[in-house]
Amino acid sequence: MTKKLTVLGMLSISLFSFAQQKFSIIPSVGYAWRTAEIPKGISSEQKDYLKGLKSGVNFDISAYYHLKNEFAIGLKYSNYSASSSARLIFQDVNGSFYSGNINTKDHITFFGPSVMYSNYNEDIKHKLFADLGLGVISYVTKTGTVKGTGSSFGMEANFGYQYALTKNFFMGPKVGFTAGTLTKMKFNGQVVDFEDNQREGLHRVSLSAAATFRF
Repeated sequence: MTKKLTVLGMLSISLFSFAQQKFSIIPSVGYAWRTAEIPKGISSEQKDYLKGLKSGVNFDISAYYHLKNEFAIGLKYSNYSASSSARLIFQDVNGSFYSGNINTKDHITFFGPSVMYSNYNEDIKHKLFADLGLGVISYVTKTGTVKGTGSSFGMEANFGYQYALTKNFFMGPKVGFTAGTLTKMKFNGQVVDFEDNQREGLHRVSLSAAATFRF
């Protein structure tokens, strides 16, 4: 009986060790900057208001299954959040001017399959990884009672360096790039098609702290 328990224990340890090499979960949090240009010919107040929406908190999480080589396949999700408030001057259809407070909250999400290349399986402290995901990028913006939504094909790529604090836990900085463009959006249920020079660019770059948990 003791021998059987010993064998079972050694088998369990072997299976657990094997499992530790097959799965990685990589959450990260940091800051991101949207790269779309601010329209020209607008007031300084409008520029400051738009600048507030061009940077915000960036969070993402990926889950990967490692193949026998340096590659892994999995899923990726990311979320960008920004908000801005201002008191702006508007002109109505009759040509009259009035001022009012405005507050906008933006969210850009990405979700899709991804592939990663890494040296996670190497017995070294310094870890490198690069991944690429293709999927759906979605945009939600809300200003007062007006809500705009839209989605399109998107791409997300990341490159990171991490230090192995333990065999199954790494941590370090990561830079990322997200891309996507909307040709139309829906505002309070009404679809609006954009001209070529008015398309909503969702591109952004990010700098984050990324942790890897291996199982």
